[in-house]
Amino acid sequence: MHASVEGRITYHLKNRSTPTPYSAATQHEFLTAAGSLTLSPARLALWLCQDRIYAAHAYPRFIGLLISKIPFDGPAVEEELNRETLALLTICLEGIIREVAFFEGVAKEWGLNINGWMERKATRDYTAEMARVAAVGSLEEGLVFLWAMEQVYLDAWKYVKSLFPPQSDSEDNTANAIRQLTNNWTTPEFEEFVERVEDLANTHFARRHHGPSYSAVRAMESIWARVVELEQMFWPEDGEDTHLSSRAF
Repeated sequence: MHASVEGRITYHLKNRSTPTPYSAATQHEFLTAAGSLTLSPARLALWLCQDRIYAAHAYPRFIGLLISKIPFDGPAVEEELNRETLALLTICLEGIIREVAFFEGVAKEWGLNINGWMERKATRDYTAEMARVAAVGSLEEGLVFLWAMEQVYLDAWKYVKSLFPPQSDSEDNTANAIRQLTNNWTTPEFEEFVERVEDLANTHFARRHHGPSYSAVRAMESIWARVVELEQMFWPEDGEDTHLSSRAF
């Protein structure tokens, strides 16, 4: 097994079953409702509020800690990879700043109130795990975690887009918001970004583990399974919006 994953750990992970099925994270009922444009405005607003916590606070700290793990006194042969890593992680920070502004703009344009919601336990669990991995894990573990988050997110919104009915002039504000959000997260540019993160994670894993390493592979399998689990829990269940805010929609 280990020789086959030595150079492309992500291929191994994507073809491995997890305790929480991958489809539970990428084809959750929330996403099915979004794709059929039947998602309620309150439930969408609740999710956007949680995603803003993730994007505006947890994600920048996560990326910053990964940057701090880039070696600055290693062999000269690794300097090119170090610069490539810094460049891509900088792109992550620049992108998340735009992302927060984007979905705040979408919420304002389509009348979704994303303020006043309580933080969900799933959001706290996700951001806590991000902080833990970035603080105590290795750089390659952090990069695999980063890739896993982005890969699940991409596949989830591609699933939403695959369910869209033909566009109609009679669609309400929530449907318009869903289409705008989905189109943003299914672009060729975002898919290319995810591929770049994947390539970088694989390069770091191969560079550090020159031969078969059972413990290293098991560590990456654990990260992959945990991200799938966290992503599945991050989508709000039907009815959560009724007790996490007193606002009326």
